[in-house]
Amino acid sequence: MTHRARRAAGAGLALAFALLNLLAYAHARAMTRFTDAGRRTPRPEALTWGEKASVLFTGATIPKPRDAATPAALGLAWETRHFPGAFGLLLEAWHVPRPAPRGVVVLVHGYADSKGALLPEAQAFHALGYSVLLVDCYGSGGSAGHDTSIGWHEAKDVAAAFREARSLPGGERLVLFGASMGAAASLKAIAEEGVAPEALIVEAPFDRLLTTVEHRFSALGLPPFPLTHVLLFWGGVQQGFDPFRHNPVEYAAGVRLPVLLLHGERDERVWPTEARAVFDRLPGRKELVLIPGARHGSLLKQAPEVWTRAVREFLADGKMGQ
Repeated sequence: MTHRARRAAGAGLALAFALLNLLAYAHARAMTRFTDAGRRTPRPEALTWGEKASVLFTGATIPKPRDAATPAALGLAWETRHFPGAFGLLLEAWHVPRPAPRGVVVLVHGYADSKGALLPEAQAFHALGYSVLLVDCYGSGGSAGHDTSIGWHEAKDVAAAFREARSLPGGERLVLFGASMGAAASLKAIAEEGVAPEALIVEAPFDRLLTTVEHRFSALGLPPFPLTHVLLFWGGVQQGFDPFRHNPVEYAAGVRLPVLLLHGERDERVWPTEARAVFDRLPGRKELVLIPGARHGSLLKQAPEVWTRAVREFLADGKMGQ
């Protein structure tokens, strides 16, 4: 190869590297900073190849999640509460009380979602005799901010909600419920933030942030490496955390209280092998319920009888805390 050819090849590689980092930076920002307006980009599986190519170069559009309904839509009395969470940002939560509650269930939503998405679960826990506290993580719903760290900093929001729940009637007996990102944040809050509920219920916890982002690239028909690693690097720079250490499978080892893990057997976002890896690391009393045919999303909506039976039996008097 001539000197000129080597220089051209080097310039081409440098340009490709710069373009890769530019795209990764834009994608990381799109994934971790919600917009004020715009139409949300559909799931990768719903996009045409042309739309996937467009998303590759422009990044996804994810407006700040908003609550489409309140507990009043389900005939439930409620009050809005506010308290500081991660970075001192003001969080918004809904408290749905009931007379002589068996305890309080704190509900934590998933990525790019808000507390309103968990209203069916809140109603189910309420019917089982619990008051509930649904919290918006920072950047979502009625809480301040527009950012997300996909569960890392949200662990501090979980800790803040836990402290708030302690002050409520029934707060001496707390149960924590987290879905997807909320599951990751809940596991981290218990392992690292001193949160100590009587029991934990999680749905679809990813094992490592690296793994779940790789799945999203695969859904776009793109090779996960090196795109995933570069995107996570820039996401960590932008949001101030180490994405390669955001691993619920490692948090699980520090969760020694009773845990019920629910997962859909056809979850295309968080694979069942990830749920099994998290489950296997839990050192305390634990139960794993795999729901046939269920995908990523509310398992209560997809399999109400299975979900309700599993949760009711798990929360039965005399079983928790063993």
